[in-house]
Amino acid sequence: MSQLNRRDSLKTLAALGAAGTLGGLSSLASAQKPLTIGVIYVGPRDDYGYNQAQAQAAAEVKKMPGLKVVEEENVPETAAVQKTMTGMISQDGAKVLFPTSFGYFDPHILALAPKNPDVRFSHCGGMWTAGKHPTNVGSYFGYIDECQYLNGVIAGHMTKSNKIAFIAAKPIPQVLRNINAFTLGARSVKPGITCNVIFTGDWSMPVKEAEATNSLADQGCDVFTMHVDSPKVIVETAAKRGKMVCGYHASQAKLAPNAYLTGAEWNWLTAYKTIIDAAQNGKPHPNFLRGGLKEGYVKMSAYGPMVTDAAKKQADDIKAKMIEGKFDIFTAGLKDGKGTVVVPKTLQQTDLELEKMNYLVEGVLGSL
Repeated sequence: MSQLNRRDSLKTLAALGAAGTLGGLSSLASAQKPLTIGVIYVGPRDDYGYNQAQAQAAAEVKKMPGLKVVEEENVPETAAVQKTMTGMISQDGAKVLFPTSFGYFDPHILALAPKNPDVRFSHCGGMWTAGKHPTNVGSYFGYIDECQYLNGVIAGHMTKSNKIAFIAAKPIPQVLRNINAFTLGARSVKPGITCNVIFTGDWSMPVKEAEATNSLADQGCDVFTMHVDSPKVIVETAAKRGKMVCGYHASQAKLAPNAYLTGAEWNWLTAYKTIIDAAQNGKPHPNFLRGGLKEGYVKMSAYGPMVTDAAKKQADDIKAKMIEGKFDIFTAGLKDGKGTVVVPKTLQQTDLELEKMNYLVEGVLGSL
């Protein structure tokens, strides 16, 4: 059922209830008063990527008692999302919203939150700042650069050309953090590895993603990863070219079983449950949630059959150290491609400096 049809149906049901036709049902619904959760996606929920990872969490939330979930997909990062959020609040009675795309935050969430102080807004990836942003707004994200570092370790073992590739949407801090972590992971195996980067300019650009993949394959890159909304095109194109891939967001192993090495996946249910529990129990809205492998916010895809035992062992050993809190990705003395020190002191995952990243480390071939 389309979103428009669903909303029209809700209005019809409401009218029937008011007329007494559904009086008993309405009374029952009022007595139970489920908490309504709204989830908004910038693309389709089955994109094998960013939106699917969020939708997988929403699907689990639907199974939890006392909750109702309403969803809308393919909502652009424009005033359209304000219309969607307003509809969920006024028509569906949503009290917790998960507007999941990066561009929804400013100005759209920030415009609606003050007008709806009894609604909790939880945004994925944005930087909530105390004293600057409304208290009914929050930000959740995961340290998925840990998994991209492990992707890099696997790539470092598997590459034959010592040229790996990263196809990215926009040079925002979260993306740069992943590019740098992937490169550092690979260079921890072979210091001479280079990582070629192409920015497509937006989160979903299938034609440009295919062109970038083919271009980097032509340049000799043999292991690919990415930070775009749907890795599907990149994974399938790389596999057709006989290249290997490390996935992102969700598992794309089904798309290319003979090319898929492993992948960096989200486990958004951990954040969703924390945010929803606070709403159900009248606790303060979690304004800033972050977590990595240790906290269960991110996870690795299963290894493909072609991954060597040596690659698995090194990646697993580093993963164990990450979970123990004994491994730092961004260590003192890291330089950019021009030889300038960009990390003067070792940064732990919780350091907010990492959320302001504006550089590419040595070994990355590409321009911001």
